[in-house]
Amino acid sequence: MKNMQEIQTMGKLRAGLFALALFFGASAATHAQNAIQSINSAQQAGSEVVRIELSEPLSAVPSGFTVQTPPRIALDLPNVGNALGRSNIEINQGNLRSVNVAQAGDRTRLVLNLKQAANYRAQLQGKVLLVVMESTASPTAGGSSTSSEPVHFAESQNPSQLPLKGIDFRRGQDGSGRVVVDLPNNQVGVDIRQQGQSLVVEFLRSNLPESLRKRLDVTDFGTPVQSISAFQSGDRVRMVVEPRGAWEHSAYQTDNQFVLEVRTQKVDPNKLVQGPGYAGEKLSLNFQNIEVRALLQVIADFTNFNVVTSDTVTGSVTLRLKDVPWDQALDIILQAKGLGLRKSGNVILIAPKDELAAKEKVELEAKAQIASLEPVRTQSFQLNYTKAEDVAKGLAGQSSGGGGGASSRILSSRGSVIAESRTNQLFITDIPSKLEEIQAMIAKIDIPVRQVLIEARIVEAGDTFGRSLGVKLGSTDLRGLRGGVAGYGTPEASVGIGGNMNAIGLQTGQVSGTTIPFNDTQFINLPAVGQNNYNAATFAVSLFSAAANRFLNLEISALEADGKGKVVSSPRVITADQVKALIEQGEELPYQMATSSGATALQFRKANLKLEVTPQITPEGNVILDVDVNKDSVGRNTAAGFAIDTKHVRTQILVENGGTVVIGGIFTQNERDDVTKVPLLGDIPVLGNLFKTKTRTTAKTELLVFLTPKVITDRTAAR
Repeated sequence: MKNMQEIQTMGKLRAGLFALALFFGASAATHAQNAIQSINSAQQAGSEVVRIELSEPLSAVPSGFTVQTPPRIALDLPNVGNALGRSNIEINQGNLRSVNVAQAGDRTRLVLNLKQAANYRAQLQGKVLLVVMESTASPTAGGSSTSSEPVHFAESQNPSQLPLKGIDFRRGQDGSGRVVVDLPNNQVGVDIRQQGQSLVVEFLRSNLPESLRKRLDVTDFGTPVQSISAFQSGDRVRMVVEPRGAWEHSAYQTDNQFVLEVRTQKVDPNKLVQGPGYAGEKLSLNFQNIEVRALLQVIADFTNFNVVTSDTVTGSVTLRLKDVPWDQALDIILQAKGLGLRKSGNVILIAPKDELAAKEKVELEAKAQIASLEPVRTQSFQLNYTKAEDVAKGLAGQSSGGGGGASSRILSSRGSVIAESRTNQLFITDIPSKLEEIQAMIAKIDIPVRQVLIEARIVEAGDTFGRSLGVKLGSTDLRGLRGGVAGYGTPEASVGIGGNMNAIGLQTGQVSGTTIPFNDTQFINLPAVGQNNYNAATFAVSLFSAAANRFLNLEISALEADGKGKVVSSPRVITADQVKALIEQGEELPYQMATSSGATALQFRKANLKLEVTPQITPEGNVILDVDVNKDSVGRNTAAGFAIDTKHVRTQILVENGGTVVIGGIFTQNERDDVTKVPLLGDIPVLGNLFKTKTRTTAKTELLVFLTPKVITDRTAAR
């Protein structure tokens, strides 16, 4: 994998060098006065020094830039040729892999291919150019380190202190935070370093006006940046940016505007993505008044794209970039110069936006003229699963209900369509390009619709419990009817006891008769309550005298009932995707209804088990169900007819294929305790049970609805 990356890197470099040679339009046979004689590498005091010997001394230290991924250092030597006789020198010593030499006209570019990213400084010693490289650790993203060494973004070239013009904050399209600083000129030095969870930016030899010495709270912008503080510190202006979360930053400068961008850290920062995010290979650029065409060619050297620049792209730009993705660098250049791009495969066309818009307009007008003059052709389409009438309405821009005008027209202005319902065919007349488009669309529409089997289980469970305890107590005195004296007490005053006045009258002779009805002898009649259509069990005891003419009767009744029941209804139905299905079973009950004339008419009301469902199969294979379930049963009989006990559930749920879900449950519990007693006597402890009846009932009912959808993949699965 490592060798493959090196091969790809070398391929990119060779393509970039070749394009650069073509760009400058020079011949390799052109010889410059100064030339590279040799290139050597050595280790000195922990640093790596590359010696480049020239035939003549250079007038100034050459400019260059670094690239982080892959790690490289590029130096441009003006008015220098290549006397090595080859363009690739293998070093493989220390951090240096190889050196590539590319000559274009009177300029030569040296590209140092490294093993890991490194900072460098260049210096001249007579005819020798020394490049001193020091390894640097990869920057830690997201504030994971507590501090870092300052990055010298730009060297200070101002002879005196100048005031900053403004500090502003903006939100990028990808949710990044951009701190924009207006500089007095493009010679202001800038240092950037990470300190704990903050970013510190120092502007060297600068003053901060009183109006800018404040803290900006930018939390409401929804970016990683929370606040920005700026203050004067000696002969420099210090700006502290406080982000949060996992973040990474980049900085760039165009002319007099410095921009610090803080964005949320991505999982793979080198992955090319679509949309407003930048994720290309990172590079660093530092140019003063460089031509835009040359700068675009430099960016093309590090990409696998072929860049074609229009002749109308002119002008120059001052640019400073530090560890910025190449696609973002390209976007910055295009925005600064009002340029646009059009991408076709691996070729990028760059031109002014007005020029690109004019070209697109001309192309569209040419296509429209061709479409208006191109001969039409008629083609028939056999539909297998879709109705021809529905497809014809869609092609003509009519709504499915025949209202028309609701949807856009797919046919061209010269096209027409005829639907033949008997054979389910379409006959379309249009230009050939539109017919190909319609054919591809019909191939996607005319497919069998998947079906869904929906199984429902409606479970009704009931649990009842009842307990009742009662008593009957009575007494009879027959001595008065058998020739004796009834009652209790003395011969002068006695008391008679009976269940009611009739019983007492017969005992004391106040009412004539020979017998006393047994029911009249009961003065306490509180029997147990029957349940489940059964009467309570009884147990009776009688206490009487030796002559069998005085009786004390006691009857105890008790009943305990326990009942459990379960009703399971299981409707099932098969339907197509997004097509409503209905299945029901039950009976219709008649009832009388008055009419407007005063007469009565016979009407019917349904008491059914009904399942109404509309399934929708998701791309993941799950099923969305719009469900309406009714479970009706015949209730009590009223004067107007039978009542209907209704249980109804309507909902929308998402269920996995073959999974079961409970869409609704109704749980009802009724508990009742009844006590009937004789006042005062029924409150006596223990003995009071002879003067009262107690009944306790408990009823529990529960309704559960289970649904199981299954996507049918073949016909046998539905059997």
